[in-house]
Amino acid sequence: MTVQPSDSILIVDFGSQVTQLIARRVREAGVYSEIAPFTMAEAAFERMQPKGIILSGSPASVLDANGPRIPQVLLDSGLPILGICYGQQSLMHQLGGEVTGGDAGEFGRAFIDINDTCALFNGLWSIGEKHQVWMSHGDKVTSLAPGFRPVASSAGAPFAVIANDEKRIYAMQFHPEVVHTPDGGKLLKNFVRHVCGLTGDWTMAEFRKTKIAEIREQVGSGKVICGLSGGVDSAVAAVLIHEAIGEQLTCVYVDHGLMRMGESEQVVSLFRGHFNIPLVHVDASTLFMKGLEGVSDPEAKRKFIGKTFIDVFEDEAKKIGGADFLAQGTLYPDVIESVSFTGGPSVTIKSHHNVGGLPERMNMKLVEPLRELFKDEVRDLGRELGLPDIFVGRHPFPGPGLAIRIPGEVSRERADILRKADAVYLEEIRNAGLYDAIWQAFAVLLPVKTVGVMGDGRTYDHVCALRAVTSTDGMTADIYPFDAAFLSRVATRIINEVKGINRVVYDYTSKPPGTIEWE
Repeated sequence: MTVQPSDSILIVDFGSQVTQLIARRVREAGVYSEIAPFTMAEAAFERMQPKGIILSGSPASVLDANGPRIPQVLLDSGLPILGICYGQQSLMHQLGGEVTGGDAGEFGRAFIDINDTCALFNGLWSIGEKHQVWMSHGDKVTSLAPGFRPVASSAGAPFAVIANDEKRIYAMQFHPEVVHTPDGGKLLKNFVRHVCGLTGDWTMAEFRKTKIAEIREQVGSGKVICGLSGGVDSAVAAVLIHEAIGEQLTCVYVDHGLMRMGESEQVVSLFRGHFNIPLVHVDASTLFMKGLEGVSDPEAKRKFIGKTFIDVFEDEAKKIGGADFLAQGTLYPDVIESVSFTGGPSVTIKSHHNVGGLPERMNMKLVEPLRELFKDEVRDLGRELGLPDIFVGRHPFPGPGLAIRIPGEVSRERADILRKADAVYLEEIRNAGLYDAIWQAFAVLLPVKTVGVMGDGRTYDHVCALRAVTSTDGMTADIYPFDAAFLSRVATRIINEVKGINRVVYDYTSKPPGTIEWE
């Protein structure tokens, strides 16, 4: 049973694409928050007993007969409420104001004029100032509900920010959660700290303590097995569970032969040596490589690797015997995305890339200690648990590993060539002090060969593509703007040091239209 933090904020999701960012900003202010679809908000309210409520944006219109509505119990709660975009419009629509369909809305960067004081603006914005925000609306509020006053306006929204001080209800037409509203995080912090009166003491140390107690209560004297992928999520989950129940946990690391240079050795050393966690290391690289022979379709590669991982993991679990629980590194975005904002099943239900399907096959109960956390919070927890920063700060790495960075057929030879090139690339990035400024960087071995000249001789070898992107959540990404000298240095080293590559190119494609990975 999850122990609910005493101070929390309920975020009601009306279907905005950026609702997760609201939760992240609130947590950055040191306050725990959860997202609930509007159809489930009443149940979440009863369970959480929050100290404040935030209403998200939406692609819908309050003027539609079937548009999402704020549950009446929230409006009657007497708690502080902050409405964002659709949240503002729905407040006015339901409390006696007026919303009009706009002939021309505001989309993108806009500037608002601060016309009056407001609790959200304390220590931040003053009367007479103009500030940049991010708008995305067609409808707009044209008449305020009783008790509300305007405090800021824009060219397209006369009531850009409104306030009802007595009821502690505030609302804004723009999106404070996105980075394009530079002071947005501070506005949200003012709401949760000053309006809601929360102290902002939700920390990873507190989460660690609470979660250890939860794990002990859930597991009791049972045994837990955890499938390590080599990534941050499963590693942090394993270390946290081990701290809670010790030898009752056994980790299984299935090495498919498609990890980056030295990663398998690092995982084994970290868990067996540093943390002294029981670990079964299975070298299944021959099995995986044999099965990948002749397979070039990306989805076929993924499915084979996923199925084979499950088969190997299940065999090892049977050898261990007697396990009652399966540990997974499920994160909060996975939980959110498994339920659509209308309350029905989402079309993008996610499962853990390595152990998806195992709970059903093995008849085990799940232990998912990270399911309330975002990725950056998992990294913070990892540091809190003593995992080395070089491990918890690593770039994301796909479950199928290097297989999806080798378009076409995968072989041990090609994997070894790519592994070496990737290691050179990442070493140069670290040497330049750029690693932490990049979301993800990796090399790709292309299924083409080109003519080259090396040592006055003709070569006919592989092309290596380099990829590096910046991002906040992986949903969108832009290329990292390396200078020409850096790329030239990396290309020279790869061609000189990695036999089998004679040409290096850099991928300049953003996401969208491309994806971060090549397959």
